[in-house]
Order: sequence, then structure tokens, then C-alpha cells
Amino acid sequence: MMRMQSLLSGSSGNCYYLEADGEGLLIDAGVSLRALKKVLGESGLGYDSFSSILVTHDHMDHIRNLGSYCKRLCKRVYATPYLFVNSWAMQSEHIKACRADLKADAWNEIGGFKVRYFEVPHDATQTVGYAIAAAGHRFVIMTDIGRMTPEALSWARQADTVVIESNYDVDMLMGGPYPHDLKMRICQGNGHLSNDECADAIRSFWHPGLRNIFLCHLSDNNNTPKLAFDSAAKALSDLGVEQGTVHLRALSRREPSPMLVL
Repeated sequence: MMRMQSLLSGSSGNCYYLEADGEGLLIDAGVSLRALKKVLGESGLGYDSFSSILVTHDHMDHIRNLGSYCKRLCKRVYATPYLFVNSWAMQSEHIKACRADLKADAWNEIGGFKVRYFEVPHDATQTVGYAIAAAGHRFVIMTDIGRMTPEALSWARQADTVVIESNYDVDMLMGGPYPHDLKMRICQGNGHLSNDECADAIRSFWHPGLRNIFLCHLSDNNNTPKLAFDSAAKALSDLGVEQGTVHLRALSRREPSPMLVL
């Protein structure tokens, strides 16, 4: 059995717990230790429920608390060698002491999980998505992705669960208060994925074995959960997917999700 919980998903913080057959790992470290302990505790878990942390990229909403995790919990931190070497945010002694390099173009065995990364376009030092195999499941996460790539779509077509960014509604972004440069940074292929682009991706990667789609990293100012959900739901409807065949959920920016059985 595989389970997932989103602790936070958005520019205020990002952190996901993934578990297979009782063994867990974290993806990103954007919540405080106190919040991590509280949320895991409410699910009957503790710090010993995960052994490792995967890092998608070095923006602060994803690694703000990574140094504290390393100092206090001494968990292994898995990221690419490029990110470890080239990101100033990954240079603390506590993080270096927990460093574990991911091999490129190969499955990395992390406990009972097999993990493979793929690069995605985003304006960080380096940004990756992950394909994760365990307990007979295939899980893919791609958050903070400026545009879809053939490789990202290929991994999603093999997954039964896909966590994908649905950051903004185009009309809300363009009609909103953000300065022009920031709007362009978000929408020009190296920032974030729109609801429409997410829906197009779903139309491309849907396959009969897909069971869960979780929409992540929704903007607080340029999106709503309903807009993101309705856009993705229409994509599934256009494909002729019967309602209820796929579990579709927009993950909250501020509240943890329930523990989701995948």
C-alpha cells in the first residue's frame, strides 16, 4: 500500500510525505519542525516514520527548513550533485553532513523506494521532478514546472498517481496587481504552470491505469481551488473519463490534506 499526505503546497511552503508498506520519505522541507511534528502526529506518525528527504529545487518555499531538519533529525538528504555544488542555499554544514547524491538516468534505491529524477524548466539553480516506484505503485511529482516536457509527460504516462502544478488562471494573473515583469516571469515557460497548461498535460498523459491526480502549488492571488479543479475535471471529461474513475483533488496552500491512500 502507498499513502501520501500534503503538509503544505504553495509559495508559503511545500512538503509532502510519501509512504509505502510502512516506510516513509519526505519531498521538500518547506514547513517548520513544529508543524511537521504536529501534522505527522495527527496521522499517528513521528520523525522516525521517514528516513530520507528528497529535494526538488532550492527556492526557499521548498527548503526553508532543510537545515533545521538536518541539524535536529539527521536524515539523509537526496538531491542532484549539481544542486549540492551550485546552490548557495545547500551549503550549510548541517546539510552537507546529510548529503546523498542522486545518480542521473538511473533508479536510485532509497530504502524500499526506487527514485528517479528528471529535470524540469523553472528559474531555480536546478529543478527536478521525481518518479518513485514502491509497493507496486508508480508515483510522479512535478511541482514548479514552467512548461511540460516530453520526459515529464513520459513518466506521468507510466504513473498511477501524478502530483502536478496548477498554479494560476491566466485571466486572474493578467488582470491582477502583479507588476508586468513578475507576470512574465510566471507565464513565459520558466516559472509556473497555468490551469490551462495543466489541463492540456492531463489530456496528454492520461492512461487507463491512472488513479489519482493531485493539483499542487496553487497561487493565492491568481487562482482558486475551484478554477484549478474545474479545469482539470473538464480535461478528464473531454477524454471521456467517467466521473469517479480518477481521484482528482486540489491540494491546499495552508492546510494539510488527509492521509491519502493511493
